[in-house]
Parts: sequence; C-alpha cells; structure tokens
Amino acid sequence: MQMQTHLVHASVHQGLGLIRLNRPEKLNALTPEMVDAVHTSLRTWRYNGDVKAVVLLGEGERGLSAGGDLPNFRRMLMAGEATQMLGILAAEFELAAAIQTYPKPVIAFMTGVTMGAGFGLASAASVRIVTPDSQLAMPEVRIGYVPDVGGSLWLGRAPGRVGEHMALTGDAVGAGDAVEFGLADFCIEQDAVDDVLTSIADLCALPGQDLAVGLHIMHGAPQRSELNVQRAWIDEAYSGSDVAQILKNLDASPWPAAAKAAERIRANAPIACEIALQLVRESRAEDELRGALEREHRAASYVMDTPDVVEGIRALLIDKDKSPQWSVTRAEDVDTDRVARMLEPQDDELGLWDDGEDGDW
Repeated sequence: MQMQTHLVHASVHQGLGLIRLNRPEKLNALTPEMVDAVHTSLRTWRYNGDVKAVVLLGEGERGLSAGGDLPNFRRMLMAGEATQMLGILAAEFELAAAIQTYPKPVIAFMTGVTMGAGFGLASAASVRIVTPDSQLAMPEVRIGYVPDVGGSLWLGRAPGRVGEHMALTGDAVGAGDAVEFGLADFCIEQDAVDDVLTSIADLCALPGQDLAVGLHIMHGAPQRSELNVQRAWIDEAYSGSDVAQILKNLDASPWPAAAKAAERIRANAPIACEIALQLVRESRAEDELRGALEREHRAASYVMDTPDVVEGIRALLIDKDKSPQWSVTRAEDVDTDRVARMLEPQDDELGLWDDGEDGDW
C-alpha cells in the first residue's frame, strides 16, 4: 500500500507505516502540503490493523527536517497574511499533538539536521532515535521567532537549565547530548537504519514488547556528551530571572564557553529571546503538550506583529548578511511584564483536544 505526494512518500511495509519527508534539496523543510500529507497518513493508518507502528524518516543524507519553510513564512508576513500563517502553524501544532497521542508507536529517526518544527514533531514520537551526525536544535530566536511545535516543552524537560541555554543561543546539540538530556531515547550507528527498521517490525510482531528498550538493547551505540561537563556554569548563569540578568551572569562567568553563549544571545532578537525563556520555563512548570502548544501559538502571534521575523529571515536566508536590525536592540529594553501578559491564557485558544470525541485527528 502506498500513498504518494510529491513531497511526502507514505507506504506500508512489514507492518510498518513509513512516512518519508521528501524535500532533500531544502533539508526537508516542511510545507503545508507536507504537514497535511503526514496527518492524512496517520488518520488512514489509525484503524488499519495491518499497521503496527509508524516510522518518520527524512530523505537524503542531510537530515530529517530543518523545520518550517522560512522563505514562505517571510513572504506571507510581508504580504499581510499573518492570520493565514497562524493557520499553517496551527496545523503543525495539531500534527504534533496527533503524534503524541497516537494509539500506535511512532518512531522518529532524528538523523542529521533535525531542527525547529522538525525537532518538535519528532520529539512528540514515542521512540526518538538519533545517529552520530544528528544536530538537534530550536534556533528560532536567530530569526526573531520563538520555539514552537512543542519545542518549548521538550527543552523545558531537559535537566537543569540546558533548555534555557538551547532556547536562547539557538545552538544545536549532538547525539550524545541529545540522549544525555532526554531529547532522544538512544543513538544508533549511522548505517544501521535499515537494520533497525527490520527490528521494529520484528518487535511489533511480539506482544508486550517495549520498543524503546528492545531497540536500545539491540542497536544502541553510546555517544559521549559534550555539554554535560559544562552543566555547572549553565545551571548557574541561566537561573537569572530574565534574559538581561542571564547575560550579566554569563559575563561574570570565568568559563570561555559562557562568554561565547553571551555573544550568541546578544546576536539574537531580544524580544524573541525573552519570550523563548518564559515559554521554556512555563512549559517546565506545566509539563503538558497542550498548554505548551497554546502558549507557543500566542507567542507566534505576538512576534509576528513585530518586524523581527521578516528581518531575521532576510538577514539569515535571503541577503545572508547575518546583520539583522532588531526592533529592540538590548535585552534590558524588553518589556518583560508585557511578555508575561501576552503568555497568559486567551479566549480564542487552539482547542487542540476538541477535534472529535475519540481524539481522531
């Protein structure tokens, strides 16, 4: 059985529903068509007894997905289509919720570049697998945007203040750090994907098997954590109440890596950084995907009303001068009270859990 679109290939093989993102020339950046195709496959396979588990993969050697289609994001904002863009984001958020609540195992291969929306969707899977080349990140603050598609929740679940560090710098972590900080379940060898797929099919045929445990035992390839040795300064510096205080803490730290982190943060959009910080912290406190997605949707609407997203994408991807002119230039000048008010619940939330009595997306 196969369901084909130009940008997503879906098929059933040996009891596995295979979803392959097929836009490798754009690092499998997600378009609305791709999001809809993945969602359609999940709906189709939900009650198909021949499908025991769903697997998410990316075509090409560069990675699972770099996230959303940022040039299109910019075009829509410049055309005054922010409302339509929020609708596209809502579809991505709903897909993340559908993956997390899916009644069958969903296994995501977070190979290579797995960032932004790609990271968010894969993180909602029941089994998350990385490879030695994996680079996981939520780098949205670099374009004046904020972590979304559940990214604030997954960063919030990382131990200590690692989530704040990743959210504010936009830095990626490798396979060892991803497993160490709970962003992935285990690592496999680079060339083991086909063998793991066979093992998934075999394990799904055996009742009562814990996929994550079984696959880890059969294929796990431990990697060293690079960032764990820096936890002391990370946890201390990022305990600041806001981004301005965090920067002061980083400036006072004797660690060279702390100075580099401060430089990174100062290059990012101050408004987006403050929002990202609060998103991660509120998600950590609540630890529930629905609330995280609703806060992220509010935050997305807020930052779209600033010129920062259009400017950030221009500087990073269009003109590539890497010199964005942010609407607010210093963390000290961000209205933190306004950010806090913006993140409060609104009357027009997404209603992600209201789509059918049985949760059928």
